[in-house]
Amino acid sequence: MRTITLINGDGIGPEISESVMKIISASGLEINWDIQTAGADVIEKEGKPLPDRVLDSVKKNKVALKAPVTTPIGKGFRSVNVQLRKDLDLYANLRPCKNLPGVKTRFDNVNLVVVRENTEDLYAGVEEQIDENTAHSIKIITRQASERICRFAFDYAVKNNRKEVCAVSKANIMKLSDGLFLDAYRTVAKEYPQIAQREILVDNLCMQLVQEPARFDVLVLPNLYGDIVSDLTAGLIGGLGVAQGANIGKSCAVFEPVHGSAPDIKGQNKANPTALLLSAVEMLKYIGENSYAEKIEKALFKTLFDGDKTADLGGNLSTTEFTDKIIKHLY
Repeated sequence: MRTITLINGDGIGPEISESVMKIISASGLEINWDIQTAGADVIEKEGKPLPDRVLDSVKKNKVALKAPVTTPIGKGFRSVNVQLRKDLDLYANLRPCKNLPGVKTRFDNVNLVVVRENTEDLYAGVEEQIDENTAHSIKIITRQASERICRFAFDYAVKNNRKEVCAVSKANIMKLSDGLFLDAYRTVAKEYPQIAQREILVDNLCMQLVQEPARFDVLVLPNLYGDIVSDLTAGLIGGLGVAQGANIGKSCAVFEPVHGSAPDIKGQNKANPTALLLSAVEMLKYIGENSYAEKIEKALFKTLFDGDKTADLGGNLSTTEFTDKIIKHLY
């Protein structure tokens, strides 16, 4: 039996984690869940939001499923998500973005993938307070990290029969930092003549995504742009409640939804587990459990196609009711 770390998060995290564990168990796949807590709820007891035991668990098990963890805005502790990615060198953030059956959106032809560099850029957190009215935040771009993420994007395209990898930057203004990222992309692209190549400025990309998202296939971006664009693309397919994600490194992988912890609906049995479930489906594919991944995905799609949805998608089902509907379609 495979042991997988489950970071069950805070806010709605424990509720949707329970839903996903229940669905996977109902599919017939046996997993030994190593359940770990992190975030604001553990600071009082353990002194920090990401205890060493969590990192040790992921390092040992190599694969983790992570529910959302609250990140304070403007103050408080550093993002658990950012620290996980940095400490485990999860350099590639992968966010597939594809229309789901039964989820009405403005576009019905969205099928793209956002590949985001995960370890540097402004998210390196190198900041200083110059005086009471001035703060500096340092944007760090290196050739090593840029080439690594571009190679990941091209390898993903080859493996998944994608046709194009488009580099996204603001190199017309940030000629040194984004210029370096773009130069790294061009260097790597020469190794993949079978994949079409394109370059676009991030502001132009955002405009085109809300006009005709079918123009794009695989996007590769520095950290900050990737974070923003992946939320934009989530909006194209129905919102954060259906947006999946993965953070992948050389030795470990952490799969997580794009959305936050939604503390305003904590404990109300209203949360949509779809994004975490889709992240779990990708996790199962990653560990080679393709038949179970396909089985669960089909059950989810059948449920959505039938119009059985949670409130955020226009339905009226509770978390547990939605979970039970999916389980019903597993058989």
